[in-house]
Amino acid sequence: MSEKFTGAEILIKALIDQGVDQVFGYPGGQIMPVYDRLYDYSDKVRHYLARHEQGAIHAAEGFARATGKTGVVFATSGPGAMNLITGLNDALMDSTPIVAITGQVPSSLLGRDAFQESDVVSVTLPVTKWAILVRRPEDIAPAIARAFYIANSGRPGPVVIDIAKDAQTNKAEYHLDTCNFIRSYNPDPEPTDDLLKKAAEIINSAEKPLIISGHGVTIAKAEAELVKFAEKAGIPVGCTMLGLSTIPTDHPLNMGMLGMHGNLAPNINTNKADVIIAIGMRFDDRVTGDTAKYAPDAKIIHIDIDASEFDKTVKSYLHLHGDARSVMQRLLPLINTSTPNKYWIESFSRHKKVEEERVIDREINASTPDGKMLMGEVVSIVSKIFDDNAILVTDVGQNQMFGVRYFGFKSPRSVISSGGLGTMGFGLPAAIGAKIGKPDRDVVLFVGDGGLQMTIQELGMIMEYNVGVKIVLLNNNFLGNVRQWQHLFFNSRYSATPMVNPDFKTIAEAYGIKAEDVAHRDNLADAVCRMREHNGAYLLNVNIDETDMVFPMTPGGHGVDEILLNPTEYYKPV
Repeated sequence: MSEKFTGAEILIKALIDQGVDQVFGYPGGQIMPVYDRLYDYSDKVRHYLARHEQGAIHAAEGFARATGKTGVVFATSGPGAMNLITGLNDALMDSTPIVAITGQVPSSLLGRDAFQESDVVSVTLPVTKWAILVRRPEDIAPAIARAFYIANSGRPGPVVIDIAKDAQTNKAEYHLDTCNFIRSYNPDPEPTDDLLKKAAEIINSAEKPLIISGHGVTIAKAEAELVKFAEKAGIPVGCTMLGLSTIPTDHPLNMGMLGMHGNLAPNINTNKADVIIAIGMRFDDRVTGDTAKYAPDAKIIHIDIDASEFDKTVKSYLHLHGDARSVMQRLLPLINTSTPNKYWIESFSRHKKVEEERVIDREINASTPDGKMLMGEVVSIVSKIFDDNAILVTDVGQNQMFGVRYFGFKSPRSVISSGGLGTMGFGLPAAIGAKIGKPDRDVVLFVGDGGLQMTIQELGMIMEYNVGVKIVLLNNNFLGNVRQWQHLFFNSRYSATPMVNPDFKTIAEAYGIKAEDVAHRDNLADAVCRMREHNGAYLLNVNIDETDMVFPMTPGGHGVDEILLNPTEYYKPV
């Protein structure tokens, strides 16, 4: 007779067979059997105890985004599971593979409002790719196999396995389960040869083409194909925020970031292009602005693995339904070798020069009399001292926009930020997860004083596990992004945005983290060098001018080429 194991042990064995060796979580009553068995497998699976379940799932997201692997998070029933909701929604919108495993009350108590019971499946279905309640130990291994297949195939995303407590304690045989097929689920579509030929004909005849590179290029591990494609066809590239590290910052065909706070050149020329090749992006409203005014002259070729994105926001001329890497590999032989159109490229250069003179130079060469710093100059100096080769993690707000605008990228998978959901509090735990996933790379977090305090307790993870994250706190004693909108659109009525803050340096030191205050720009570069050279976590609390605002800016409801250079002046290209 085959040996039987508790459902809890079957779960651990199944995770190990999926290649899992890192788990983030927080224990509680209804998942205690799992944690009890995990104790015996600590040599194979390392568990990172977060200080809040939201911190655990954001850390799992950071791990997944940095590595391309599936992040795993444990939580107990009721409030534990509910505290994962924000992270699940964040992971769904940013296509991050997560397997969340939650404990549930015993099967006999389901539906009786037992202590810490909640209907986890019903609550999480809208923010996951799949969710299931498991009531029997023999169903655990198949559920794990199916969950990992769903989470990291096709367009990745989060899944939830809610396991009743009796399923964790009862016994069954363990058999290794694999899953590589689900009826009606096709995660690997391929466009027809005829569609590829038609797309190639359009691209080859274009006079003013533009590639938009999105997060899907990173997910597909298609960075090399993107560069080959752009270089062979001679096409300039604009990037979405999460697509920024898909092509090196200094590549001559990289024209910068698109969107509300993107660069002038790619935003202006979006509405001048005659062909747009959109790869692994979903035409988010922060990228398109007013869709009625978006790319009026362009034939849009949309490459995406998720067919639900086609024509959802912007109508495209041609859909290529497939994995970005596979589609570009098949397109490459059909594309004519071409030198970039010098007049088209020069038009980007003209806009870039204006932005450098009117926006960037003011931001990175600041001369505020009291020594308070601007965010752009801080990010620029940090990026240079880290050789433009760290993993950038941001929280949400002005720190996010300045971070992605002024940080440089050389390597893939180097930008981690909450894009679709815009989750304040994401940054610190995500940076911890990224560093755990990529211990040999520098991980630099830019975070505001508002966002840091949403998950500041996760400094405890850094303390306990000696995670060497470098934290740059851009501290302006304001909710800066909201303040900017209040200044521009609400008559400078700063309602509930000024913040009375604690002594962050002392708090960091209480967690055993090296920290220093940087009050004046004259001290910034040396402080950043000390931070980089320090073997371990470090926090710089940087004194930021509260009036600093991020520009250029396309206000909500405006066209992508209707861009503010400063609070009162719209860009008027010549």
